[in-house]
Amino acid sequence: MSACSGNSDNNNNVQANSSHNSEDKNTAFKVVIDPGHGGKDPGATGVSGQYEKSFTLNLSKKVEKRLEQESGMEVFMTRTDDSFISQESRERPKYANRKNADVFISIHGNTFSDPNVSGTETYYYHKTSHQFAQILQKHVVKATEFRDRGIKKKDLFVVRDTEMPAALLEVGFLTNSANESKMRTDDFQSRVADSIVKGIKEYKEESEKQGIFSGMF
Repeated sequence: MSACSGNSDNNNNVQANSSHNSEDKNTAFKVVIDPGHGGKDPGATGVSGQYEKSFTLNLSKKVEKRLEQESGMEVFMTRTDDSFISQESRERPKYANRKNADVFISIHGNTFSDPNVSGTETYYYHKTSHQFAQILQKHVVKATEFRDRGIKKKDLFVVRDTEMPAALLEVGFLTNSANESKMRTDDFQSRVADSIVKGIKEYKEESEKQGIFSGMF
C-alpha cells in the first residue's frame, strides 16, 4: 500500500478544470476523480518498470470521458497531466471540499513485497462512505476479474479529510505480473472505467432513495 501516506515539501495546484453534461450546475451530481500520485511522486513501480502515476491518469481520464456523457453529472479531476500534488498540503481532499462534491474517488495501483499478492480492494474511512465503497468494489471486481480483497477502513488522508462519501480504489497489484499485464491494456482500463461509472450511478440512485445526497459527518 503506497497511497496517500507520505509527506512532500512542494506543491503544484490541483487542476482547476471541470466538465459537465447538465444544464443546471446547481443540481448536477458532482464527482471528483483523483488520479493518484503524479510528477516527482511516481507511486509504485510495476513489474514492467512503468510507474503507477501513468496508470492512474490513463484510467481516470477514461472515467472522466464516460462521466461527461452522463446526464446530470459534473466531473472534476485533481490532475489532468503529470503534475505533482503535495501530500503535505492535503490539497486533494481540500479541492473536493471546495467543489462541494457529492462523491470522491482516488484511483491507484497497489504494491506489495510479495509478487504473488493480487486482487482488487477499496478503502474508506468515514462510516458514511461505507456504502459507496461497497458499491464501487462490487462493480470494479466484476470488471477486473481479480481476487476480491473487499473493502477496508483505513486512515488515509484523501478519504479522511473529504467531507463527502469518498473511496480509494486499488484496482490491482502492479507488483503482480499477471495483474499488471492486464492493467496496462486499453481494453481492461475501459472495462474498469465503465464499472466505476456504474458504481457512481448506483450510489447516486441509492442515496436519492435514502434521502441523502452527500455525506454528513
